[in-house]
Amino acid sequence: MTPETLREILASHAVVLATCLADGRQMLLPNHPAPQALQDAATLALSRDESRCVEIAGETWFLQVYAPPCRLLVVGAVHIAQALAPLAQALGYAVTVVDPRRGFASADRFPGITLSHAWPDEAIAAFAPDARTAVVTLTHDPKLDDPALAGALGSHAFFIGALGSRKTHAARLDRLAALGHGPAALSRIRGPVGLALGAVTAPEIALSIVAEIVATRRGAALAHR
Repeated sequence: MTPETLREILASHAVVLATCLADGRQMLLPNHPAPQALQDAATLALSRDESRCVEIAGETWFLQVYAPPCRLLVVGAVHIAQALAPLAQALGYAVTVVDPRRGFASADRFPGITLSHAWPDEAIAAFAPDARTAVVTLTHDPKLDDPALAGALGSHAFFIGALGSRKTHAARLDRLAALGHGPAALSRIRGPVGLALGAVTAPEIALSIVAEIVATRRGAALAHR
């Protein structure tokens, strides 16, 4: 690896260094032009966070993934969030719990978890969710959930979920539609969030949410509603 390549990796968000094992040629993808098959293989490696060897046009390439941890932004420092945050963290997600109510979002209730006391719309704008970010709202309070969801819909977040009953979710979609979000955008919101595990307790609900996030990111059939 040349110093120039290292600097470009450090300046990039999520990239794959493709090395041809036959002659040592290297390409940083998707930053640089490359055969489409190689670009596709790099995209797949990034989506799986999996470095691996691939055969492209008779050549063997080693694809080395350089990417930061996926992020989870949880809006609402509620009981479910107390179970969800450490569970997602254990799976390798960089978790931030957003709640302007400092009595809820405290280090005592969320040890070892990054906290933000900004209003949700400000927090979403500051974090700028990308294709490696999941956003989940848990408060049931439109003043907190709706601005967060509206901001997330304007981002590249790979997962947007909202807690609440079907009736609550329908009313939520009506409010967001009134703000100008169309059907295609609104369909990105998974509500009620979480796989149908029959979850009842806060830890069970947290598990169902994490399961749906993982299924969505990995493209599993379970993620299709």
